[in-house]
Amino acid sequence: MTTTDTLMAAVREGKVSAVIELVTDMTTEERRAAVPELKALRIELRKELWSNRARQIRPALHAAGAACHSGAAAAAAWISGSEMAWAPAAPPVLLNLLANRDRQWQADVAARLADRPESAGVPFALMSGLVRLSGCEVPTTDSYVRGWLNSSTTTWQLSGPLLAERLGRDAHLVPLVNALFELDDIGWRLEWTYGQDDAQGWIPALAQLTEQGLLDRRTMIDGCVARLLRGGSTVDQRAFLALFKALSPTREEERERTGDWMALATDAAVAIAFHAQSVLTALALDGELTARQLAEMSRGVLFRPEKKLVRAQLVLLGKVLRASPSEASALLPAVAEGFGHPDTDLQERAVKLVERWAGRADQGARDEMLASAELLSGALRPRAAAALGVVPEALEAGTPEVYEEILPPVPLARRVDPAPETVEELAEEVGALLAARTEDVAVFERVLDGLVRHTYRDHEALVEALRPVVAGRWWYPEDGPRASADTNFRARPYGVEVVLASLFDGVKPSTLHKALRKDGSQRSDCVHAKLERPWRARLYETAYRLRTEPLPFLLSTPTWASGLLEAGELVARLGEYRRLGAPVAEADFAQALRRVRHDVPADPDASVGVAAAATALGTPEGDRLAALLTAPAPAAPAAEIVGTESRLLVRTGGVPELRSRELPPFFRPLGAPVDPTERGQQCYHWGFPAYPHWLAILPGERETVAARLLAVVSAGAVDDIPLEVGYLPLLAESPGPVGDALLLSVAYGAGARRAEERVAAVDALLVLAASGQLDTDRLGELLGRLMAMGAVKPVRVVECVRTAAATGACGTVWGLLRAALPALLAGPAAGTAAARGVGDLLAVAAECVERAGGRGELPHLGELAARRGGSRLLTQARRLHTLLTLLTEEDASAATT
Repeated sequence: MTTTDTLMAAVREGKVSAVIELVTDMTTEERRAAVPELKALRIELRKELWSNRARQIRPALHAAGAACHSGAAAAAAWISGSEMAWAPAAPPVLLNLLANRDRQWQADVAARLADRPESAGVPFALMSGLVRLSGCEVPTTDSYVRGWLNSSTTTWQLSGPLLAERLGRDAHLVPLVNALFELDDIGWRLEWTYGQDDAQGWIPALAQLTEQGLLDRRTMIDGCVARLLRGGSTVDQRAFLALFKALSPTREEERERTGDWMALATDAAVAIAFHAQSVLTALALDGELTARQLAEMSRGVLFRPEKKLVRAQLVLLGKVLRASPSEASALLPAVAEGFGHPDTDLQERAVKLVERWAGRADQGARDEMLASAELLSGALRPRAAAALGVVPEALEAGTPEVYEEILPPVPLARRVDPAPETVEELAEEVGALLAARTEDVAVFERVLDGLVRHTYRDHEALVEALRPVVAGRWWYPEDGPRASADTNFRARPYGVEVVLASLFDGVKPSTLHKALRKDGSQRSDCVHAKLERPWRARLYETAYRLRTEPLPFLLSTPTWASGLLEAGELVARLGEYRRLGAPVAEADFAQALRRVRHDVPADPDASVGVAAAATALGTPEGDRLAALLTAPAPAAPAAEIVGTESRLLVRTGGVPELRSRELPPFFRPLGAPVDPTERGQQCYHWGFPAYPHWLAILPGERETVAARLLAVVSAGAVDDIPLEVGYLPLLAESPGPVGDALLLSVAYGAGARRAEERVAAVDALLVLAASGQLDTDRLGELLGRLMAMGAVKPVRVVECVRTAAATGACGTVWGLLRAALPALLAGPAAGTAAARGVGDLLAVAAECVERAGGRGELPHLGELAARRGGSRLLTQARRLHTLLTLLTEEDASAATT
């Protein structure tokens, strides 16, 4: 038996101690000879990564391979192999095996291991042990430094000496600490403290080591400032700022870095900018900052959107001007940078400084301020003009006289393209559909129809074209059908996946049949299930028919992306079915009927002609279509708003057309009345990713869908539950009348927790306005009621209306706020605080009135404006009241003239 055989036997038995003993006595040639066998075993174990046998063998295999590879690169690659991390040899074992190697070889392996990413899982004890054995310079790579950082604060060390004391004994302390300033995403570790003793944290430990002289003070301070200038994550910035403060820099050390503080105050994250501003403020008040430097800093800070920063800078400028009025010419043009701030309170602060000190400024400074004054709101321009010694009309020269509302283009109706002609094209679209996060109805429908058509034409060719696309999917039957696939598909179809799985025998026909029958017999549903059941049933039916009796094509493929199907197209499809002798699928035909335009058509004669053609088919399906086309347009179900303790919802009557016995059972629940006060109307699903298909199930009836989902949509504002952001814009783009359910959906979206959901509400608002379907008074009234009752937070609505106004829809926003604000203004009595954000809503309303104009009085605004006080609520109330009063007086004057 050869040495290699003996070694491999020990490895296969998982005997690490025997491997160590054997390898130690082997020659270099014998070790090299064993490498091919070790590699073969490694490949063998990859097929059983999680087996008990693999876990038993791998530590011995890891140790043997590390010892037998003669090249440093090969040894490092073996040691850091990804599958070895599941059951590696212990670092002391590997260090014992490598201890007798040449020092240069050890240093080379250490460097290569340190270059591996942290995700490779190379133990720091192994890397640092090789550095110690070889005596080489310590690596400062990302992986090594993070390993040192983690190993220095492991739990077992907490009962020993303090971190600063342990680090002070580290021979490589200086280069490793210097490398910390180059690492990203390290702040959470630096901020960590252990137990209740803050001294067991990195920041106090590094500050203590700097104070002791073990770390260079200038290097540490420069490193912190450079890291702040570099930017990065909020946690990193906060940690290095905390480290800088812990170093307790002197005034001289802060003054040396004045340029850095100016850059940070202008461009850094808010927390860093605040600190930089505080440092510069102290220097300025002590006369250690020149007027030129202060002006340069102020221009950058006053351009920022953060109100607290801008307010503090204006206060600083006021103090410096009081102390040195002669600097007015240098500082006031910088003050005028605040004229363009979106917050009018800050604009007014800047104007007050100009009013007080403009007399000390030279003509050049006045001209510069005059140019900036055009950015002021209309109410502040006359004050700035008076302070600068010009007539107010001089600031109005460039102001457009006629306001023009800017709304997005109305979305055009999109046709659904025909199914791909070749299986290769279809395979590409299937791959794109599987990769998409949210399904587009037009793409989904043409792909689904394409799968049906090509299965009917050439099943084998379709399977071969799709195999590279679906290979590796969770249901793909590599070694036969998977039982878990049947279980999962019985619960839900996973979109087009159930059809693909049926093509590849990844799901049993009996499973599909049982799932279809279950959807037809289920009695109690949540709002999601009621809308989803017709979609699920159609998918299950399609997948089942692919395996039993393939359809030539789908009858229900819509003409338009909204889900609408032209009646003439359905007649032609039914005619082709009759010619082919193909039986009609129940769910497919039911969905086709629901997609046909059944309201009053633009051309009644054309509708009569299509109905006659349907009757001429002589089939039951043609007769049902003809009856639908000739029947009177169904009346919209009665609807009323229902108030609960926390929200407003909509109760609707039933839809008899949807409860007809001619429809399959899975369609009928959609015709039931909606009563949000009854149990079972809500559910605990997270999100609703199939929402595009729900609107396409009942095209032209978006109010019905909105009413059913309103309880879920309201949870985004009332309960802060994340929602699908694409639902509201799609709801706004869908055809059909607009009612309270849709308007309430938009209102709740405006109060959603996540910013992207509120942006979606803005999109829906603008789409409705652009298409002329938005009742701003009704939406404003509902939004005001929701804010007054606490269901929607005004501070969130502020972001929505400000965004909409910024796009150019000031008239729409003012109409909305004009109807919403009275409910909020009627609430707070004198001496009580209004809800947070009401003052900001008034500010947005005032900005819209300034741009778009406004008429009439706003209920309760005059009483609020008459109160004494300087809060933002009262300031903005006075501003809006003044604007509306001035406009009303101008109208009266014009009428008299």
